[in-house]
Amino acid sequence: MATPAKVYGPTLSTAVSRVLACLVEKDVQFQLIPLNMSKGEHKKPDFLKIHPFGQVPAFEDESISLFESRAICRYICEKHPEKGNKALYGTNPLAKASIDQWLEAEGQSFNPPSSVLVFQLAFAPRMKIKQDEGAINLNGEKLAKVLDVYDRRLGESRFLAGDEFSLADLSHLPNTQYLMSTEKGELFTSRKNVSRWWSEISTRDSWKQVVDMQKNKN
Repeated sequence: MATPAKVYGPTLSTAVSRVLACLVEKDVQFQLIPLNMSKGEHKKPDFLKIHPFGQVPAFEDESISLFESRAICRYICEKHPEKGNKALYGTNPLAKASIDQWLEAEGQSFNPPSSVLVFQLAFAPRMKIKQDEGAINLNGEKLAKVLDVYDRRLGESRFLAGDEFSLADLSHLPNTQYLMSTEKGELFTSRKNVSRWWSEISTRDSWKQVVDMQKNKN
């Protein structure tokens, strides 16, 4: 029997939850190993052997280790093409290229402003850090422009990379989940096609399982 893959990090981390959603979609067994980042467990020598930058998630699969959530998701899909959602990372070169281009859009255009907003609106209050209104306004404007592009795209296709749910959509789940419970949720709900897309991807069983894990473990 295969040894379950190991995922290191707290479920509340957006990058960790991205990997967890991929593993559940692909029906791949895994072991979640929480880290207490407030105690610096992610900076200890043993952990730095797995993730040299001391961040999360870190991922181990038998004799290999990986970091960076999007790379981990691609690896999971490539290693287990026959498991779970077979179309998650495409089944032909064109499908993969389409998924990759929207993953790049997520990583380079969507993630920077949305991550600032997640920190300022969701995490800063919990950490008793003063919110930066200037950063909130600036990044809200940046995210609105990205979502305008998404809304046009999603008027043409059911999902970002085509008619099948893929890694391109999955990768947006963590940050959007946090933002939907803040004042910036309106950026998504006010755009007809983005709103329809979010309703569909956020109610997938795989993501519901990850959200339940976040509720049960910090």
